This record gives sequence, structure tokens and C-alpha cells, in this order.
Amino acid sequence: MSAGLLLEETLIKRSQQKKRTSPLNYKERLFVLTESQLAYYDGRREFQRGSIELRRIRCAEIVKHGGGIMPCQNKYPFQKHFGRECSKCSFSTSFACVQVVYDNNTLYVFAPNPDSRSLWVQSLKGEIKDNAVVSAKFHPQFWQEGAWLCCRQAEKLAPGCEEYNLFADSKKPAFSRKPLPPIPEDERNKKRPPPPLPPGDDEEEQQEEEEEEVVVALYDFPGTEPHDLSLVKGGEYVILDKCDANWYKARNQEDGYIPSNYVTERKSGSLVQFGCDKEGAFVVRDSSTPGAFTVSLYTKSGAGSGVACIKHYHIKETLTSPPQFYLAEKHLFSSVPELIEYHKHNAAGLVARLRYPVGKQDKSAPSTAGFSYEKWEINPSELTFMKELGSGQFGVVRLGKWRAQHRVAIKAIRAGAMYEEDFIEEAKVMMRLSHPKLVQLYGVCSQQKPIYIVTEFMEHGCLLNFLRQRRGSFGLGSLLSICLDICEAMEHLEAHRFIHRDLASRNCLVNDSLVVKVSDFGMTRYVLDDQYTSSSGAKFPVKWSPPEVFNFCKYSSKSDVWSYGVLMWEVFTEGRMPFEQSQNHEVVTMVTKGQRLHRPKMAPLAIYDIMQLTWQERPDDRPSFSQLCPMISDALESDTPPPN
Repeated sequence: MSAGLLLEETLIKRSQQKKRTSPLNYKERLFVLTESQLAYYDGRREFQRGSIELRRIRCAEIVKHGGGIMPCQNKYPFQKHFGRECSKCSFSTSFACVQVVYDNNTLYVFAPNPDSRSLWVQSLKGEIKDNAVVSAKFHPQFWQEGAWLCCRQAEKLAPGCEEYNLFADSKKPAFSRKPLPPIPEDERNKKRPPPPLPPGDDEEEQQEEEEEEVVVALYDFPGTEPHDLSLVKGGEYVILDKCDANWYKARNQEDGYIPSNYVTERKSGSLVQFGCDKEGAFVVRDSSTPGAFTVSLYTKSGAGSGVACIKHYHIKETLTSPPQFYLAEKHLFSSVPELIEYHKHNAAGLVARLRYPVGKQDKSAPSTAGFSYEKWEINPSELTFMKELGSGQFGVVRLGKWRAQHRVAIKAIRAGAMYEEDFIEEAKVMMRLSHPKLVQLYGVCSQQKPIYIVTEFMEHGCLLNFLRQRRGSFGLGSLLSICLDICEAMEHLEAHRFIHRDLASRNCLVNDSLVVKVSDFGMTRYVLDDQYTSSSGAKFPVKWSPPEVFNFCKYSSKSDVWSYGVLMWEVFTEGRMPFEQSQNHEVVTMVTKGQRLHRPKMAPLAIYDIMQLTWQERPDDRPSFSQLCPMISDALESDTPPPN
């Protein structure tokens, strides 16, 4: 028996790739659960068909039938028949389904009986109980032919509709790590009869083989490590294994790892890989008028005709000094990037929103979760140190380069500033938190002192300074766009059960495209400075903290929501200090008595109402970030004029 082996059994796996459901979607596979992964093989471990690292699993649970028997004409050939022979298929063996949710995928596995199913579910739950990515909710029934059968949501990534209980006991004793005896070889190789083909499936589908998933590269990716596969924009690649949400193993002429956000699904006969045939694809180009710019915007229903076309809009300037830019006259911006960012969220007179930038995408390729798959330790000799960017709670931050090509920010951790060993372990989890509105952690240099934290470089620096330096130049759309960027980042952290603990404008950064990203999430857990972690000291962020934090040090995603409301207030005051006339101990008294920050002059009542929702005294009364994002997006879409 292999070291670390927990379970091994021949089960039936449903294909995750095929669009239609037929018996050919179902394959017998030898499933092997170890302390690190769930893998499945052809035969007796002769060929590994796939594997999932346990740390990537968000949910392992029984699939419920929904309260009735699903006959085979409904295309559930392995749905449990409650021990009765099915008159439609003469298939009386009772099968029971387990779902394993990882990254953005759901694997359905069918066990031969309820006891086997319960054992697999309990074993998996025992192994994933400490995962940072465990879901709060899940879908108890199948994703089937374009919808969730439990809640009828038609989006595959729609949030779950039932609370997920990681520690639920399904009438079986708690799982022990003691390895089970091996299944006898004659039992392991015994073939269960496949179900007959449900009526209505044609011969062509009967002969269909396992589909290969082919993707197209959106950007060039020069592999940095020997196990990487370099991508060429427009090239096609076969996905071999979705290792995690951020990295895939792929094949072209060779095999290697690629960043998942650099590729997109191939669609025959279209230019989707270049963004040209998506509703809202756009490019900003030089206009025929020297020194001016034009936005070319693709729409699938030009002028309501239903015919796809490209609309061209000239970016105009006001005659004021300094000039302002606009596409629609009542929406003025101090720069072209601000104008573009606003119209990404609000059509405001255009035929569609500016959704997908097209053209010179290589210059704006997204950040990757680390420089390569599973590469979190960076050799300090590969770093070039450049100018100092500033200093913070942990030490000095410098602009630098990795291997003389990738611009990065390098934070040198001052001796005695943090619990280094704990942070280094947590950094592996933080690296996997990859989102367009989170500052990407690339890795750490932990083999020397001081240790270095290497992150994405953000050209415009701290949001607080950005707001203060440009005070008076922001319109309502720009301020709402900043709030939406931050809310989207926090929604991602919330979905992965990650608490920031120190959300404020000083911990958000701005890049050269004026995108705002959240930084330093979770870092306060590793601070050694007593003044920072004690509410009696000036450094503690009392003015951003809810009552349960400054009274009981009780943190949650809902405490982050309170801080987000204060951050919104910072944005709409263009960088003013909350409760600026009051000391920390006075703020504690004021907030405890129900006093809240006043409405900023630039905030419409509807926006201030959102802030007040985040400042409810009871955490349960505050909205989640998944509820806040649509509120901010709707406000951005509503085209509300700024208050007088």
C-alpha cells in the first residue's frame, strides 16, 4: 500500500467536458485518495486520467435527488433507484453520487452504494477541513443541461443555494487516518454493467470519445521555469490538467504549465480569442484629427437592427483650462483613462459599455499568481533593487526587477516587525488569491534576513495619496468606479473566506491604468507591534473598526464590510481623515453610542445610504460584499448626476 493512502475504490466518473448527457459521459475509474490529492486512473493505476490537490477542494458533499425518483429518460443513468429495478433500463444496482467542488469545477463521482458514498464524503471532509477555500454554500443537486436543478440558476458559477456544513455527520463514525485494507484484486477488476443508452441519443454521440479542451492564448507568456510552457498570442493549446484556479498544465508540442488567465476557450470560426466579436469589445486609437483619440466599439445589435457593427466615438475636449474629456457631454473627466474606466461600467449614451479592451494586449497582460506554478520562494540574487517607494508598518518598499525584466515592488521586512515563520507559511495561500483587483503576491525571499515580500508594482502608489493629490478633479463616476474596484476585490476575498482586517485607502494601490487594487490583506495577523494590535495605541485603526473589533477583537468578513463603508467615505471626501477632530478613545465612545460619519458633499443620498448599511451595529445586519457589489454597480449604471 502506498504511503499516505486513505481510500481506493473503482467508482464511476461523469465527464466534466461534454455538453450533452449520455452513457458515454460515464467512465469507470480507479479512484485513489491520499493525504495530498484525489486521483483517478484507468485500470490498475496504469494511466492517470486526472488528479485534484486536496487544498484546492472547496466542498465535498452528497448529491441530493430532489425528493423524487429520476427515471432514465431524464438522463440520470446512475441516479439512485432506491433499490428498485427501473422499468426503463432494467438497471437495478443502486448508485449514489458524490460531488467534489474545486476551483470553478464540479466533479461528480458515483459510488456503488450509500455506505461507500458516505465513507468517501466523510474522508474528503476530514482532509479539507483546514482549507482556506472551503465554501459557505453549495448546490445540493446536479448542474444539468444549462441549469442547477436545485435552484434553477442558469449560471454555472452562481453562488450555492444551501448552507455547506463541513462537519456534518452522515450517520457514520468520524473518519480515521488509519489506512483501509486494500480491495481484493478480483473485486477491484470486477466490471459493473453499463446502463443502456437513454432514448433519443443518436449514433454519432454513442461513438463520441472524451473531448479535449482546447484554449487559445490571449497574451504572450515567456515561460520562466523549465516546467513552464511558453504561450504565443493566438496559439492553440490542449489542457491536460487544471492544477488549480491559476495554473493549468497544457500541451502544444511540449507539456508545461501556463497561467489560466492568459487563455480562453477556443470557439470555431470566431475571433473571440482577440476580443473582436464580443459585445462591448473596444479599442482606443489615434483619430484622423492630429492629437485626438477615437473609441471603436463592437456591438452585436447596432442601432437596434440586430446586425453586428462597429461604432466609432470621438473623444472630445472642453475649452476649459485644464481641458476635460468626454464622450457624452454631461460626463467629464480629467484624463482619457478615467473616461475609459467610467464607460467600462456605464454606457451613458454609447451603444454598449466598454467591456473588453482589444489591440495591444501584450502591454497590459494581467498578473499571474506567482511567476510560475508552485513557485513561491524567490532567489534574492534574481532581484534588482531600484528606487525607494516608501516605508510602512513592516519596512522599506522599493521598486525592483525580477530577472531584469519583470517590474515588482520589494518589501524588506524589518527585524522584529512580524511573526515571520507564520507569515511565510500563509504566503503560499495568499499567492493563490489571484484577482484583477487584488495586488498580486509573487513570492517571498525567506532564506535570508531580512526576508523580502515581492508583489505586483502599482505605478500611482497608495490610493489615499492619489485621492489627496488629485482633489477636485474627480467626478461621481470616477469615485464610484474606485469603490467598485475595491468591492470586487473584497467579494473575492469573502468568497475564499479570507479576512483583510485593515481595509482602508492607505492599503489600496493604483496602477497606471487607474485601476485600484486591494493590498496587504491579512497582514495585521503577523504584526509584532503591540501599539498596532492594541486599541489603546494611536496606530490601531480604530476609526475604520466596528464595535466588535475595538471591544472584543472579533474579526469577520462583516467587520471588513464596516471598514469598506469608512473607505467609501474616504473616497467621497477625496482622502480626508475619518472623525478627523476626534481622538481614538473619543471615537470608540461616539460609535458605541450610535454616532456615524456625516454624509460627504460629493456623495448622493443613495450612496450615503449604502455607507450607513455597512455601519449597522450588529454584524449580521450588514450586507455582504456579494450584496454590496450590485449596489455599487447599479449606482454607477444609474447615471446619477453629482449633487450640487
